[in-house]
Amino acid sequence: MTAITFDTHEFFNELKQAGFSDQQAETITKLQKAAIASTLEQAKLEYGLDEIATKRDLRELELSIKNDLIKWIAGMMLAQSGIIAALVKLL
Repeated sequence: MTAITFDTHEFFNELKQAGFSDQQAETITKLQKAAIASTLEQAKLEYGLDEIATKRDLRELELSIKNDLIKWIAGMMLAQSGIIAALVKLL
């Protein structure tokens, strides 16, 4: 998942340029950072973002299914060969 970045240094500098004191700019920056973190955490909970499958998850699932399918096909081929050999021997 793509990370959302918040450049606190740039935000602080923008506040300073707008006329805020160092203490005011620092406090607002801390509060803004906390608000963003809280909003992201709430969004994760509300929308189940921790449960979303990534491309890597899907690729791993695909490989797992392919491997299981190959095992089943190989097993069935061996079983069929054994059955055919037994039937030929009986005839």
